Amino acid sequence: MVSEAAQRELGALQAALAAEHAAVYGYGVVGGRIRQERRVEARAAYDAHRARRDALVREVRDLGGTPVAAAAGYALPFPVTDSDTATRLAAELEERVAGVYSDLVRAAEGGRRGTAATALREAAVRAVRWRGGSVAFPGLAERAGTASASATPTA
Repeated sequence: MVSEAAQRELGALQAALAAEHAAVYGYGVVGGRIRQERRVEARAAYDAHRARRDALVREVRDLGGTPVAAAAGYALPFPVTDSDTATRLAAELEERVAGVYSDLVRAAEGGRRGTAATALREAAVRAVRWRGGSVAFPGLAERAGTASASATPTA
């Protein structure tokens, strides 16, 4: 029998994986609209999310789970028509990913908690770079006045 703590951790890993799938998709959109001088930054973020996604797939499998699959497409929270909206989307993606990693930090223990904290920090730093400003507690839904920090962009 799997413990309740292990189930929570696996659920948080699956949520982080879903968030990374959405971020990879979102950065594909960002890359198509971002101005030239920020393309290297967008590519680095895309690569970081792909690497995290691949690591999460392995972790879910290591815990005996079946990794959640990526959707064929994701509804974006707003139209991305130019570099400014692409920048805004990148910041939104990072904030949502940070929120999901904060959940994983709470659910995980040991090395996995440390890895989740690192991922949270990296997403928060990228969000600051994209947005041009920071928040006191990145990854917490309360900071934005929202009920959820879901990682999947919605319409």
